[in-house]
Amino acid sequence: MTPLPRTILDRIGNTSLVALRHILPANGARILLKLESENPTGSMKDRMALAMIEAAEADGRLKPGGTVVEYTGGSTGVSLSLVCAVKGYPLDIVTSDAFSQEKLDHMQLLGATLHIVESDSGRMTEKLTKDMIEQASIIAEAKGSFWTDQMRNRDQLAAYHRMADEIWEQTAGWIDGFVQSVGTAASLRGITERLRHHRDAIKTVAVEPAESAVLSGGPSGAHKIDGIGAGYVVPLWQEKTADEIERVSTEDAMAMAFRLAREEGLFAGTSTGANVVAALRLAEKLGPSSTIVTVMCDTGMKYLKTFGARLTADKHS
Repeated sequence: MTPLPRTILDRIGNTSLVALRHILPANGARILLKLESENPTGSMKDRMALAMIEAAEADGRLKPGGTVVEYTGGSTGVSLSLVCAVKGYPLDIVTSDAFSQEKLDHMQLLGATLHIVESDSGRMTEKLTKDMIEQASIIAEAKGSFWTDQMRNRDQLAAYHRMADEIWEQTAGWIDGFVQSVGTAASLRGITERLRHHRDAIKTVAVEPAESAVLSGGPSGAHKIDGIGAGYVVPLWQEKTADEIERVSTEDAMAMAFRLAREEGLFAGTSTGANVVAALRLAEKLGPSSTIVTVMCDTGMKYLKTFGARLTADKHS
């Protein structure tokens, strides 16, 4: 008999890898999607939240009875809320009205205390990111909290090394390209590092919002792809990690998220839509015998109100 998990945290990781059946490149290349929606909160961020907290527990930065603080667009906050609820740590989350209400509600339901920083008309900008970071720093100093500081925290890389090992095993090493959108850059960096440990020739593509394409030399701008595109070059970003950088617009990312739901039955957020757009582009470059892996970063259930508003607008356009 398979042993029962001790807590819900034991259900993090070991997610499925599935092939797209209908949304395919014209040349017949294969695109595989890592279903991170299978994690307990429906997001890949469960992996990194657990890794950051456990590393801090192990080296004494987070002691019994301690408190935790983080700034986040939502998914990291939800994941930290889950981990802290299970482990019993009070959590302060600095976030914004720019992010989905579903994520904010989820964090509160898991016990987090929210501190809302107002955005520029609901858009993600460099100023918003830096305002949230400043507020988290103030709270951490005032309360003596452990600040996970996801933009700089290297402890999360180990979680993505494990995710890369899962991908390698699930593909039996049959992988030519890997595509991932850039938020903190930790998932792209950690997964690529480990995949290249197995096979150095794997081509990696980083994805960023076309409206704020700072990694590829463009100006900082505003966009509405949750969880990616901080508006500046983030500390964990390394140019050598990615062979290419693809720019994907908010419009194209959302359109692909809708296609994934309607044509594949895969209900995901806009960052996943951006990943699949970029994966299709890479597949055309690598040829018909290639296999490209990308990530379903989270479930579309986190964006029901956002997507619902879009559907309503489309009906009246």
